[in-house]
Amino acid sequence: MESNSETDVRYSLRDQVITITGGTGSFGNTMARYALDQGCREVRILSRDEAKQDSQRHDFAGEPVHFYLGDVRDASSLDSAFQGTDLVFHAAALKQVPSCEFFPMQAIMTNISGSANVLERANQHEVRSVVCLSTDKAVYPINAMGMTKALMEKLVQAWARANPASEMVASVVRYGNVMYSRGSVLPLFIRCIVQGRPLPVTEPSMTRFLMPLRDAVSLLETALLNARSGEVFIRKAPASTVGDLAAAVIELFEAENSINVIGFRHGEKLYETLATREELQRSDDLGEYFRVNMDARSLDYVGFVEEGQQGDGLGEGYDSHNAERLSRTSIKVLLCSLPQIRDDLKQVLGERRATAITTRYAS
Repeated sequence: MESNSETDVRYSLRDQVITITGGTGSFGNTMARYALDQGCREVRILSRDEAKQDSQRHDFAGEPVHFYLGDVRDASSLDSAFQGTDLVFHAAALKQVPSCEFFPMQAIMTNISGSANVLERANQHEVRSVVCLSTDKAVYPINAMGMTKALMEKLVQAWARANPASEMVASVVRYGNVMYSRGSVLPLFIRCIVQGRPLPVTEPSMTRFLMPLRDAVSLLETALLNARSGEVFIRKAPASTVGDLAAAVIELFEAENSINVIGFRHGEKLYETLATREELQRSDDLGEYFRVNMDARSLDYVGFVEEGQQGDGLGEGYDSHNAERLSRTSIKVLLCSLPQIRDDLKQVLGERRATAITTRYAS
């Protein structure tokens, strides 16, 4: 992907101070390590979890990583971390579907109000760019988590429309399931294998996007270098059925566990969508990415009520049913590219057998 040299200089990670909200999670750890490897001057982790901060403090001992206790719900707690920050990666969110279903007001306060606080305080402190993390569950949402993330995206776009003179770029990245992230299904499957229990599968034909954390980080850097305010960047990703994913894990670990089909859980879809058919009408296809251009109509309501868009039909969106479908062998190749899976294989099968398996499926 092309980007001009001025943008590269201004928004590259080298010599920058970055703040990661919700930075004690899987993404925060990976992003912090990547930023340091790219020559970032300082990484600031903002979160409300002091236990995880203490663990990270040991992991990053001797490196320019600093920790700030705060909560995006409390706008004033953002000030100390944002003062002097160049770039903000906004990852703080309530992400678990069941907890957001049971406590939707909590999801609203963190995912919506908290995101508004991040945008306003970052702008006040002259942050150059804010990249907000979203999810495929924000597209045609049927659960509270997806609904609040969809409104977070709308907040970013509304902020960009309302602040055209601001030098701060506020953008969104949207991606599907991050493999082996906190709360993902892979650690659960592997625990079941170790414990000799059946692997719980909701519906074998259900499809989901599969994305390694490294691709999520690449997506954020792409948005950082290329996004204009209010845009949504989406990384294309392969997908698999949940049944094939479970079977691939069993085969990879040379296990004999059965699969227990438990049926659809509340708030789940048969497939997830990364870009709607409506969004693709105003998107640029950049190869590995979609850039969804902001609807920049002003507050003149005629643009919403009396005008439309001519076209040849909306076509279809980009979802986990029509995306590239991975075979079981391809799933195992992708799994073996994950450091966590390689470590789990060594613990379960021993180093020699694990090495033989990962060599066989080396990509």
